[in-house]
Amino acid sequence: MTAASLFDGHDAAINVMRRLMQASGAEIIHLGHNRSVAEIVDCAIQEDVQGIAITSYQGGHVEFFKYMIDLLRERKANIKVFGGGGGTILPSEIEELHRYGVTRIYSPDDGRAMGLQGMIDHLISECDFEKRPGDFAPLLDAPSLREPARIAPLITIAENFADKGSELREAMTHLQAKGARVPVLGITGTGGAGKSSLVDELVRRFLADFPDKTLAVLSVDPSKRKSGGALLGDRIRMNAIDNPRVYMRSMATRQSNLALSKHVGDSIEICKAAGFDLIVVETSGIGQSDTEITEHSDVALYVMTAEYGAATQLEKIDMLDFADVIAINKFDKRGSLDALRDVRKQWKRNHNAFHTADDGVPVYGTIASQFNDPGMNQLYRALMDTLATKTGAPLKSGFELTPGMSEKKWIIPPERTRYLAEIVEACESYDGFAKAQAAIARRMYQLHGTIEALRANVGRKRLEIVEPKDPADTVQVTERVEGEPAYLSELVELYKDLESRLHADCRRLLAEWPATKRRYAASKYQFQVRDRVIELDLYTETLSHLRVPKIALPRYEDWGDILTWLLRENAPGAFPFTAGVFPLKREGEDPARMFAGEGGPERTNKRFHYVSRGLPAKRLSTAFDSVTLYGEDPDHRPDIYGKVGNSGVSIANVDDAKKLYSGFDLADPSTSVSMTINGPAPMLLGFFLNAAVDQQCEKWIRENGQVDEVEEKIDALYRERGLPRPRYQGDLPQGNDGLGLLLLGVSGDEVLPRDVYERIRARTLQAVRGTVQADILKEDQAQNTCIFSTEFALRVMGDIQQYFIDQKVRNFYSVSISGYHIAEAGANPISQLAFTLANGFTFVEYYLSRGMDIDDFAPNLSFFFSNGMDPEYAVLGRVARRIWAKAIRDKYGGNDRSQKLKYHIQTSGRSLHAQEIAFNDIRTTLQALLALNDNCNSLHTNAYDEAITTPTEESVRRALAIQLVINKEFGLSKNENPNQGAFIIEELTDLVEAAVLAEFRAISERGGVLGAMERMYQRSKIQEESLYYETLKHDGTLPIVGVNTFLDPKGSPTVTPPEVIRATTEEKNYAIDSRDAFWKRNAETAPKALEAVRRAALDNGNIFAALMDACKVCTLGQLSRALYEVGGQYRRNM
Repeated sequence: MTAASLFDGHDAAINVMRRLMQASGAEIIHLGHNRSVAEIVDCAIQEDVQGIAITSYQGGHVEFFKYMIDLLRERKANIKVFGGGGGTILPSEIEELHRYGVTRIYSPDDGRAMGLQGMIDHLISECDFEKRPGDFAPLLDAPSLREPARIAPLITIAENFADKGSELREAMTHLQAKGARVPVLGITGTGGAGKSSLVDELVRRFLADFPDKTLAVLSVDPSKRKSGGALLGDRIRMNAIDNPRVYMRSMATRQSNLALSKHVGDSIEICKAAGFDLIVVETSGIGQSDTEITEHSDVALYVMTAEYGAATQLEKIDMLDFADVIAINKFDKRGSLDALRDVRKQWKRNHNAFHTADDGVPVYGTIASQFNDPGMNQLYRALMDTLATKTGAPLKSGFELTPGMSEKKWIIPPERTRYLAEIVEACESYDGFAKAQAAIARRMYQLHGTIEALRANVGRKRLEIVEPKDPADTVQVTERVEGEPAYLSELVELYKDLESRLHADCRRLLAEWPATKRRYAASKYQFQVRDRVIELDLYTETLSHLRVPKIALPRYEDWGDILTWLLRENAPGAFPFTAGVFPLKREGEDPARMFAGEGGPERTNKRFHYVSRGLPAKRLSTAFDSVTLYGEDPDHRPDIYGKVGNSGVSIANVDDAKKLYSGFDLADPSTSVSMTINGPAPMLLGFFLNAAVDQQCEKWIRENGQVDEVEEKIDALYRERGLPRPRYQGDLPQGNDGLGLLLLGVSGDEVLPRDVYERIRARTLQAVRGTVQADILKEDQAQNTCIFSTEFALRVMGDIQQYFIDQKVRNFYSVSISGYHIAEAGANPISQLAFTLANGFTFVEYYLSRGMDIDDFAPNLSFFFSNGMDPEYAVLGRVARRIWAKAIRDKYGGNDRSQKLKYHIQTSGRSLHAQEIAFNDIRTTLQALLALNDNCNSLHTNAYDEAITTPTEESVRRALAIQLVINKEFGLSKNENPNQGAFIIEELTDLVEAAVLAEFRAISERGGVLGAMERMYQRSKIQEESLYYETLKHDGTLPIVGVNTFLDPKGSPTVTPPEVIRATTEEKNYAIDSRDAFWKRNAETAPKALEAVRRAALDNGNIFAALMDACKVCTLGQLSRALYEVGGQYRRNM
């Protein structure tokens, strides 16, 4: 059984491993990422595996693996445990885990010594043992055969000891209750029809419909004929089976060309003897003539999609004769309504039931991937009623039916799926326009010069000698005045014709060009941002007393060259914003934004004050621990406990947020906060905004002399509850004046008059600056911190943006559309940029479909890219800004502010290497220089030691110094458009833009971003590009200094960090105690707030508006669970 550990989305490595295991002949049950120890152990015992293989890259591995060993020992399971986590698991920790009972933790040194296949061979040899003899009698003595530890080995004996088959069947028949009939539901269908998701949805409804009944799921997948291995992959799609009333067993066919294992009959008998109320058997994908499932089931369900070919193909499908119920799944696909009609007709022909009304035909359209799908509800009800009727089992359903046929809740309406192709057309149309207009302007310039030259001679006097006809005559000299040549008027007419074909905007640009040059030649430059006029110097003086311009303009004379530059480049702050979205950089605020997060909120608060000390602008970027990233609360349970406060800060409630940002005025224009959070972003955003509002309430309280009165109110509240007031743990760090801590444990509306609170709240929401990442599309494509179903997560994102519009939140970005994690997962710079922009345009289309105006939400969108060492990174920002501006203006009609793409850069984490870590600062410096030259709006430089540990204060200071040296010391950085005019930059810009637009076309052909995601197009492409990079790095084709070339003569070893920064036991316990205290003091108010959130979701209200109130009294975990109930959990993909 393979999986990635709890709160860990890094599933690439375990996917490679399980593929190699399959190819080596193993049967693999793959659970995917983010799996708890309890889930893993339950699965391993139910499946009766020999081994568990886990990857863990997010810390907490010691507690995780020890807890797994403890649970396996507690349940007397003879299962070996294997693991890996690259350099994140230290050699000393590996030794500790081996001593505790883990069979093997594979280290990077093992990989180098044994190779990938060598590690797999070792693992399989360790697991190659027979777990039990064929004697099953001891297993029958148990009080309940339904216990997984009893039923699982019985199925294993049925599979592995064919000679015991008849004896086992006889024993099972004897054990079955007299007169009881356990119904069997058989589910079969074509491969890729979505059977596993559909089974999961049926199980979820069954558990809700019958609170006391149990069921068993037997799922069969094919064995590989060549290797004998098998991927038993149905379990990864199941969210509902993690329940004590459900038993699931995956089985391989162990034979070719059949959809069932020959042992499935024995397994069904074992489940019947165990006393389950319902048995579900799911086959592997079948062909047209396969009806084997009907021999083992009381009721057969055939699952298909609309993609069966011509209607005549239906006549060849035997299951349409034998199935009791038919489901056309993926009913959101084109042609599904036609398929429903054709399958109903075929069913009527097959059953000679031509007079049956369509509603009476047992064919249902379903969308199993859609939470609470009406079609799935109808199918479930029909199946239960059919089972009850045919078998007499007490399974008559009381499940409430929702009216209407299954309808997709569209994120992007079907008629808009070509949006990326339309954007390509808009960009190419603009480029064609620019080229044509520049050609006209060039000819006008040439004609203008010719006409001027000819006119320069008009009126000029010259002497002319007239030769005599007769040689005897005198030579005459006369004075002649030049007139206009006859063809000059034709040239003038040609010029006027060209001028009429030059677009009015182009004429204006050329007419204004002399004034533009004069404006940039002046000493000062004025421009307006909303209602403020900003005046900045246009020159800086060097030590040699030269005046270096901040903006250097081209010296072109040809109107065609000038117009080409104005239409494709232009000065910073002017359309198409290729060089930047603002005319000049803000003075007194460098774009530095430093990432911090470790331990509890107090420790990270201290780091924030350290990295911002002495800086006029406070730009805070927050890293959260993996517990928070997956929307859970800290807990003593070991697989959670080990991860609390590691690799990020632990934030579980609004009080944690208040402590985290205490001492920073969150409504001050010079303060900006970025939060790297995605799945549970709505809740963390709610915590942050409430903390900001309460900060301003505190300022009002202090300004109005009400501190003592408010302190007394808070003390009274806590005396009444019999609880201590929450406090900031430890001393305040240097620079923290305590702002934000007065109202710990209460909300401003509990201590201030309602009208005062609402006034402060409105003002604060309009003033607060920063961004929340919240990009759920890239999570599904690359990083895996999805927790809700994708459709529901996007709906809440839309609710956040609508709330921002309603509350006039203009300075805070509702989403940071992120390419960074796409690049970190392995994508090359073209794919990073193309996928990120495509995701951005998908949000635009979704928000427009909800009725929002482009100019109301586009300014709230921001972007986040990685900067690596590839040449394309030199122009990444230029291309992004140009494509975005052209599309928003020409395709969507957005205004000037909407056209401006603002983005954050983080230097590449992938280019940080554990070998020769001192060289990492060189790479980071070059990447930072590229980003600053390209006018990024904010920048984070990675610390050199991040390849091996959480950064120390020393390494963080060096990382910040990289930016300061470039901004303060590096002379060329005094100019703000150094890339413009460089031939290679212009060439790269055009090449990258063309490549991005080509990728847009490829995504559009797959149904847009969401259609491509369903086919796993982005994820597959990222993995291919990652593998290509790793291959070139491994064989030395791609030189990496200190890693595969320029090696130290003493060797370039992987460095073990002298200091490993982890959360302390005290910090973890304090986080859990804080959670408990928060629960206690809000025990009465939290249930009502959670119900209000559920109601908002069910009644199509604004979920985020309800969350803003609920965040005052509920913890992160409570809010996540409430939203799972109404929006569904994320369903993992293979």
